[in-house]
Amino acid sequence: MSKGKPQADSSGKNLRLRIASALVLGTVALAVTFLGGFAFRLFAAGAAAIVFHEWTAMHRPPVRAHAIFSRLALAVVLAPMLAGIEPPLSLAVAGAAILAVLLSGLLTAGGPWNAAGLAYASLPALALAHLRGSDLPGLLAILFLYAVVWVTDIFAYFVGRALGGPKLAPSISPGKTWSGAVGGLLGGAAAGTALALAAGVRLPLTAVLVLALLLSAVSQAGDLFESAVKRRQGVKDSGTLIPGHGGVMDRIDGLVAAALGFYLFGMMYSGFVMPAGFFSR
Repeated sequence: MSKGKPQADSSGKNLRLRIASALVLGTVALAVTFLGGFAFRLFAAGAAAIVFHEWTAMHRPPVRAHAIFSRLALAVVLAPMLAGIEPPLSLAVAGAAILAVLLSGLLTAGGPWNAAGLAYASLPALALAHLRGSDLPGLLAILFLYAVVWVTDIFAYFVGRALGGPKLAPSISPGKTWSGAVGGLLGGAAAGTALALAAGVRLPLTAVLVLALLLSAVSQAGDLFESAVKRRQGVKDSGTLIPGHGGVMDRIDGLVAAALGFYLFGMMYSGFVMPAGFFSR
């Protein structure tokens, strides 16, 4: 018993730290989401900049000229978003910048790592900013996304700890279990569906439920992808910015993937102009 107590105390302290950090970050995220407009775009751009920094820091020391060029390319991608310029122009700028960084990496022996990081950091930020906009459907769409992703994360963690069982992907993330994955899937789908129904969105119930299930699954896939990237680079956390969590990438890995999936659905359903239009009352 005496040997197990320090470990249990440490585990409990870390959990409390994780919860406290998540509450603070969640409050800030909700506040800027309700504000919308430039405040939300600035928040998304800041997150993208930190994620890109963490991504590039995990890799071997980069070629200096390529590293500088990559950061300039990130600024070029984020500037139109901050200015409120919408797709398809902002996406075209992003695509050109990612291609330019890829070519720069190939020409300077920097490799494709920074180009992949630029896509990983900037495209979800563009998706979130365009989904949110400054209207009510955009607000409801982002709240729906938060509900699915956050509750998926919470249920996957606690159900997995409570039930245990077979590992989901032991070679990538040894702590994740199938029970946690299923718990997260069901919890995230239920939370998203409940929010959508309460908001009175015009999508049929079946479509809302399927969308929530898909986004929950994509969110968990994004979590596994980030774990695979860290394992490939030999690091435990993407950074140390968030107490109890690690880096910003560690906290929003599921949101990054789900935001892209949600945005693609919105564009297919409602078009470029108003991708969150399906959340109209």
